Amino acid sequence: MDVQKYLARIGCSGPCPPTLDTLRYVHLNHLSTVPFENLTIHIGERVRLELPHLYEKIVSMRRGGFCFEMNGLFSWLLSQLGFVVTILSGQVRNRFTGAYGPPFDHFIIMVKLDGHRWLCDVGFGSGFQLPLSLETDSPQVQSHGVYRLRTQGKMVFMEMNSETEVPVSAEGYCWKEVYKFTLEPRERDDFKAMCEYHQTSASSLFFCKSLCSLLLPTGRITIMGRKLTVTSLASKDQRNTTKTTEELSDEEITEILGEKFGIVLPSPLTPKDVEIMPPPAIY
Repeated sequence: MDVQKYLARIGCSGPCPPTLDTLRYVHLNHLSTVPFENLTIHIGERVRLELPHLYEKIVSMRRGGFCFEMNGLFSWLLSQLGFVVTILSGQVRNRFTGAYGPPFDHFIIMVKLDGHRWLCDVGFGSGFQLPLSLETDSPQVQSHGVYRLRTQGKMVFMEMNSETEVPVSAEGYCWKEVYKFTLEPRERDDFKAMCEYHQTSASSLFFCKSLCSLLLPTGRITIMGRKLTVTSLASKDQRNTTKTTEELSDEEITEILGEKFGIVLPSPLTPKDVEIMPPPAIY
């Protein structure tokens, strides 16, 4: 890996020693510069997880990826910068059934720094912006939302405040479970089967819907199928947001991918947005 080329790709300059400031800096910049996208699946190609291939795709070709790609490569960068990195397996909560996906459904990262554990995730479409502390279950307020990590036995639940439901907690939040995980260390190869699943299963969002999404300073921009959605924070109160949507032609999709996401695809894209089949419930 050419570390400096990777740092330049995500807009980071200057020394990057293994400190908390650096961790926050590279995490936020990664989310702000590298799109969360699954377009490889929808141009007739296959997602590959070999690190040199991911580096070529994300850094050299200036593409994005989904969790196995983004966190897979980002964990390598963090290791190269001197951080102590542990790969973890997450299970994402299905928005249709309310149940969780199987183990290795989501690739996430834990960093240990000065005796403190931090959860990192640059491969979730609308997650947290800065690393979350694993040493507290208190609300962690960030620019685009409020999050918490709630421990129940050996399981940790990543939750975010719902902007559309009535607050029920003493702090005035309504917590929505996003995904769960344990702190058991995992290996990269453990995720190969689920990476294949997400490219071929009618129960996977990634197979059923072509998408490309990027964090903005005041919100998020997303193309799903042929629909462009721009979400903006209406005020410093993260509960107030505005959303605009627009249907796009093939030509407009290509134009916006280049202008807004910096993506030039090597093959024609087939936009897709079909119904997701609810998977078997896994609790």
